[in-house]
Amino acid sequence: MFEAEQHAINQRLSAFCAEKGLPNPDLNWTWIPFNGHWGICTSFFQLAAREAREGKAAGPVPSRAAELAQMAAEAVGLPDGFERVEAVKGYLNLYFSTANYASRLIDSVLDEKQEFGRGKAKGERVMIEFSQPNTHKAFHVGHLRSAILGDALCRLLDFAGYDVVRANYPGDIGLHVIKWLWNYMNFHAGERPETNITEWMGKIYAEANRRLEENPELEAEVRALYSRWDQRDPEVVALWTETRQWSLDGFDEMYRQLDIRFDRYYFNSMAEQPGKEVVAELIEKGLATDDRPNNGTVFVDLDARLGLKEKYRVLVVLRSDGTALYATEDLALAKLKFSDYPDLARSYYVVDVRQSLHFQQVFKTLELAGYPWAKHCQHVPYELVNLPGNVVMASREGTVVLLEHLIAEAVSRALEVVEQKNPDLTAEQKLAVARAVGIGAIKYPMLARENAKIVTFDWKTALDFDGQAAPYIQYAYVRGGSILRKAGGEIPAAFTPTHTLQREEVALVDAISRFPSEVQRAAGDLRPLAMATQAYDLARAFNDFYTGCPVLSAEPEVRAFRLRLVAAARQAIGNALALLGITAPEAM
Repeated sequence: MFEAEQHAINQRLSAFCAEKGLPNPDLNWTWIPFNGHWGICTSFFQLAAREAREGKAAGPVPSRAAELAQMAAEAVGLPDGFERVEAVKGYLNLYFSTANYASRLIDSVLDEKQEFGRGKAKGERVMIEFSQPNTHKAFHVGHLRSAILGDALCRLLDFAGYDVVRANYPGDIGLHVIKWLWNYMNFHAGERPETNITEWMGKIYAEANRRLEENPELEAEVRALYSRWDQRDPEVVALWTETRQWSLDGFDEMYRQLDIRFDRYYFNSMAEQPGKEVVAELIEKGLATDDRPNNGTVFVDLDARLGLKEKYRVLVVLRSDGTALYATEDLALAKLKFSDYPDLARSYYVVDVRQSLHFQQVFKTLELAGYPWAKHCQHVPYELVNLPGNVVMASREGTVVLLEHLIAEAVSRALEVVEQKNPDLTAEQKLAVARAVGIGAIKYPMLARENAKIVTFDWKTALDFDGQAAPYIQYAYVRGGSILRKAGGEIPAAFTPTHTLQREEVALVDAISRFPSEVQRAAGDLRPLAMATQAYDLARAFNDFYTGCPVLSAEPEVRAFRLRLVAAARQAIGNALALLGITAPEAM
């Protein structure tokens, strides 16, 4: 925002050094921590040390750095846009004019709108694989955090300047699918789901497990059906193809409600045979031990190979009967990703923290096998979500909280609040707002906590209009819109204010100014928590401003500035919510 001024200062300092016979300075500017004023600073210690190395020292480095900083301050003077220049212990500090800084920041936000805070293109492509529900099962709350966390990471990394590939990896084959097919063929043949697809699919899966637990001898039928699948029996493959699509249709409906999309789908059925080929390659290279002749498995003893003890342990890559495991398929999946996207700078796996060792083993095995891109694979672990009553998720028993039920309850609870706060909205408007508030209330707690810490979800906190929750942030956005509408909807033209900005105005400007750097920090650290906190900080700063600084009743110039500040704050809040995948409603 102040690139031209900084360039002009650098030119003055270069001229100053040339005049004094000093080496050309290689100055790095950093922001001074905000303490009521914004400023930038640079150090003269490197220049003083360079003088000493070249035999031109004029005293100890610290005292010489202080002397150079003082000389530089005099040479720079007071540039346009700054209100104070000082030399402090070898550092040159320049403080911006508060009014100038505030007006230019607001101008930038209102010019860039939805693009405010977007980073420059980094020229790097990354893939984020997330969600990964199992077909032929219910889509329950246990799947929620991966979907929400992965989507937020995609939004953040894209906004930070990366080229993002959104990938999903549903589990579409395995024992759970064979059990489902067995139960369907024997007890539900010809039935089709009409509504609530994933719930219907989940009920058949839970029923299959109950039947098999009550009649263990029926396991032989399941194994026989699995054998037919391995031989690609046309009847089994056709039924699997049709019923898999039912699940995918149900998933699509869930993703639509959550505003989540994908660029690429991989399936573990795609990786099953290629995974066996990777295992054969590992055996051929001597990395894997094939103990199948002794009714054992195929495995890679990573610790023995690396001379370690109890770090990577042993990775089993094929069952004794030659059927694939998750590891088999994950080895092939990594190859598929880098084959499809050879320029991937990083492949992220957003998967439950309990799979951490598994991914360490898979990535290390691929590295030992000689794949250079193996080091570009990274597991992004997340912890589970606890619901009220410490509900335990168990698909096989059918004791799950279905996502569609959670969404319906969230919308219903939000609708009650909306009807109290804004009864004049039409029924259609109330429902739209309730959906935005309800789904926001579900998403925010998943993102406002460290990825690898358990989320304890409760409705009172999630729907809090006065605390650190999505409705509080959304309401700040709505309040900003209301102020602008009451002012006639027109935002005053740009200008630099002459009044002394109040503490709340300065604090709000500072909160907005931090948004671009918080985007980069959240993306770089893979921590949506940083953006969730930033969104809350913006809303809180706006509400403090709203309480302490009259807008519509202020003097004309103050009113004009504050209206522009309201518009900028509202835009920044909206951008922050968008990066969390949360809708910014127009009314509440």
